[in-house]
Amino acid sequence: MSRIEGVLKSLKDQGRKALIPYITAGDPHPDQTVELMHTLVKAGADIIELGVPFSDPMADGPVIQLACERALKHGTSLRQVIGMVREFRKTDSATPVVLMGYLNPMEAMGYEAFADASADAGIDGVLTVDLPPEEADDVAPLFSQRGMDPIFLLAPTTTDSRIKAISEHSSGYVYYVSIKGVTGSATINVEEVAAKVAHIHELTALPVGVGFGIRDAKTAGAIGKVSDGVIVGSVLVDTIARHQSDPGALNKALYDLLYPMREALDSLAP
Repeated sequence: MSRIEGVLKSLKDQGRKALIPYITAGDPHPDQTVELMHTLVKAGADIIELGVPFSDPMADGPVIQLACERALKHGTSLRQVIGMVREFRKTDSATPVVLMGYLNPMEAMGYEAFADASADAGIDGVLTVDLPPEEADDVAPLFSQRGMDPIFLLAPTTTDSRIKAISEHSSGYVYYVSIKGVTGSATINVEEVAAKVAHIHELTALPVGVGFGIRDAKTAGAIGKVSDGVIVGSVLVDTIARHQSDPGALNKALYDLLYPMREALDSLAP
């Protein structure tokens, strides 16, 4: 059982929902990323999605695009991101970390070299936004063989046959994109999400995490009622942008934003 599977099983046994925050590695500066990861854990994160900065993040809206620009301005590379996780693991051996990014940096590094380095650093899962399951046969097994979960996206428009195909290539959890658009682009419709997640559960045994559109404790609690976990990204990244010049204020602001979401999710437990 992977670290991700273990955490999600433990939460399910407790009747609790997963809180999965996302930040972009290297934003606002590479020296701050590990500390921010620890702040997320203190605020109640169960799993961390760590974004690999990329020059053309096609699924992301302006907030995360700008985060990638800030990180790349400081020269943040894929190898450096892996090194950040290695540093994080020196004091946190429990919290799963998922790298979320695009195929090009992994291809440039070499898939096998990337898989080896990631597993050695303590990375638990890889979500490659632009890797469709039809092209994953040569990549996803490299992760699975090293104990890392390949994680894929599902969209509101994903067909039943494709949900099944994606699930067959996935482990850990599947990431349901709750809106038709880029990150941070729209308001979430809880009723539509509830219906879609219930349908996805009929087609896969994997836990379903819901992302895109979760901005505060109210939306986190509403989505937590109908899913296995909530994934929070743009609102956290925007907080980082607004406090980038003051590291102390940044950590407090990040904690103060995420902790009420933790409380909202825990209030759902029986």
